[in-house]
Amino acid sequence: MSNQPALINADLVVLDVDLGSTKNGVIHSLAGLIAKAGRADPAGLEADALAREAKAATGLGGGIAIPHCRSAAVNTNSLAFARLNPKVDFGAADGPADLAFMIAASDGADDAHLALLAMLARNLMRSEFTDGLRSAKTPQEIVDLVNAAVAPAEAKAPVAAPAAAAAAAPVAAAAAEKPVMVAVTACPTGIAHTFMAADGLEQAAKAAGVELHVEPQGSGKVTPLDPALIRRAAAVIFATDVGVKEKERFAGLPVIESGVKRAINEPAKMIEEALAASKNPNARRVSGDASAAAASQGGSSLSVGKRIQQALMTGVSYMIPFVAAGGLLIALGFLFGGYNITADFATVVKSNSLGNLPDGGFMKYLAAVVFSIGASAFGFLLPALSGYIAYALAGRPGIAPGFVGGTIAGAVGAGFLGALITGLLAGVVASWISGFKVPRWLAGLMPVVIIPLVTTLVVGVVMYFFVGAPLAALTTNLTAGLNSLSGASAILLGVILGLMMCVDLGGPVNKAAYLFATAGLAAATTASFQVMAAVMAAGMVPPLALALATTLRKSLFTEVELENGRAAWLLGASFISEGAIPFAAADPLRVIPAMMAGGAVTGALSMALGVGSRAPHGGIFVFFAITNVFGFLLALIVGTAISAGLVILLKQMGGKKPVEAVA
Repeated sequence: MSNQPALINADLVVLDVDLGSTKNGVIHSLAGLIAKAGRADPAGLEADALAREAKAATGLGGGIAIPHCRSAAVNTNSLAFARLNPKVDFGAADGPADLAFMIAASDGADDAHLALLAMLARNLMRSEFTDGLRSAKTPQEIVDLVNAAVAPAEAKAPVAAPAAAAAAAPVAAAAAEKPVMVAVTACPTGIAHTFMAADGLEQAAKAAGVELHVEPQGSGKVTPLDPALIRRAAAVIFATDVGVKEKERFAGLPVIESGVKRAINEPAKMIEEALAASKNPNARRVSGDASAAAASQGGSSLSVGKRIQQALMTGVSYMIPFVAAGGLLIALGFLFGGYNITADFATVVKSNSLGNLPDGGFMKYLAAVVFSIGASAFGFLLPALSGYIAYALAGRPGIAPGFVGGTIAGAVGAGFLGALITGLLAGVVASWISGFKVPRWLAGLMPVVIIPLVTTLVVGVVMYFFVGAPLAALTTNLTAGLNSLSGASAILLGVILGLMMCVDLGGPVNKAAYLFATAGLAAATTASFQVMAAVMAAGMVPPLALALATTLRKSLFTEVELENGRAAWLLGASFISEGAIPFAAADPLRVIPAMMAGGAVTGALSMALGVGSRAPHGGIFVFFAITNVFGFLLALIVGTAISAGLVILLKQMGGKKPVEAVA
């Protein structure tokens, strides 16, 4: 850092000045101050700062404003400071500001400079720092205050004496009893508000006796929260103006969400709300699969096998919305136009319109349009699977090569096995190239040009020259083997799929069975439709069985479980297996075996009765896409009754009713 120009000097500070009555005037003047020091182009910096201001006001409350931006017009990361007289309104709820920092970061700002800017932002939440800014007599005093604020933490923290460390032991023991929470903060620029919100929440948590761990997702390197901390957490706070990266890590946690500025203005209230949510069994929770994002965490100590498993789960989780949307629209196309719509839907869509309807009238045209939309969405099955596996391993640089690899897998007939291979290959290659140390002038091109280009070329060459044909042959043989199943072998497959759907209720094993079924749908064979029906029926059993059990024997369940049971009717009917998770989490040794038994019977009956489903999701609401609806309902009813009866029996044998806290 010694060779880098200082962020701030006396030439970048003005005290007790009139810079106009509007924030635009202040931004114009501060941009000019930075430009006069030779650190930026004034027009470009002003335009980018005003564009950032248009996204969200930068008035923080307490008389502070921090207009800021990242800009190609900046050649040296800089801070300009003005103590305003008169005050100027920057949009804070409590009135105008008398202290204004302009933070000007270059597009290529390195992590070290961004860390200094983050420390400054955190100090703006401390009254002793802002009081010093207001009482300073000279620009150099301001510079000294800022430099002290952004000094490395180790230079400021005294080393504890042994006696002091011993005295701190009881405090540490007491801290272990504090409620544990986690938080994520992020703003569009990722420089100021991100870290100010983090500091505000940390101070409020300390005052409330809460152990809080914050992950600021700023513009520099993001250090992910330790998965062990997330598992210990009672609730999570998302204070962001942009999407939370790897949100699936927090799946199942009670959540409080807001914009980033609320965490700056009302941190104590957010901590209070998070505490209340942690004690409320009906609080809103983060949706998704908690394993889906963990594989992409930098610096992870996970084993190679675990990272690959989690990457595969990420791909499946991101793929499912494409499959569900596409498959259900295809099913609607069948409903409107019959199963022969597959023969000419493309011609009907291209050659007709609302003013030129085909033979068969409006319903045929509607069916063709809906089927075409669904087919387009379903066509992303392999690219999305491959692309997001690569994303889990390498981050954004892996997405493009992964998607291209998945498309190639479909083109050469390698199917979902090919998409799995291309996703893993793209992720590994992109991650490997990302580790190269390159000159600073090249670093900006790496994630957007170099890595996607090289990785896409490698994946394409490997698929076309080496593994595409063998994988296509293997896929063909698997499809042929599936089509040949009949009698006892088909029933055994139904049992296995039923067990897989119910063993972890939306977890990796459940997702593997679902992927097997949905990938097979592309073959459009009778056997693949039967596999899909068995998987869907078995997946509906757990929530429906627990809904039935809570209805029949209320005394065996807590009040919270009874409430969950009422919701599980609809979840089960819609094929959302996760509706059974609260029950399994509270009592896994009795609930999960009972669910597996019913799921196995349902899968076996579905295959034995020749039930088929052309829709990959929807439960009883896609009855029109199910062949032998009676057989489907019979298999579902029998399995549900078996699971409900077993869970009631096991709970009766287990003794007293569980306490509410478990639920």
